[in-house]
Amino acid sequence: MSEKTHPLEALGDPTRRAILKLLRRGSKNAGEVAEAFSLTKPTLSHHFRVLENAGLIRSERRGTHIVYTLQASVLEEIASELLELSSKVKQRRREKNR
Repeated sequence: MSEKTHPLEALGDPTRRAILKLLRRGSKNAGEVAEAFSLTKPTLSHHFRVLENAGLIRSERRGTHIVYTLQASVLEEIASELLELSSKVKQRRREKNR
């Protein structure tokens, strides 16, 4: 069984963020993603595994290929939480400066 990864931990790596940006344009198979990076297959597989365990992407076998798709809902939840946190911090600052 795979170990869960917190989405923010997964987003902490610039290569994983670049993979997510690539997948924003649409689903891609592992080979298509690999073309955009000069990484070994094991390294790329590790990044896919971390992103999938964080719920940021999903994989689906299509014939002989594995296709990766961005799970935008998880990113939207994170963005919402960060915006909420940011507004609370701003509110506290305003109250403190009164």
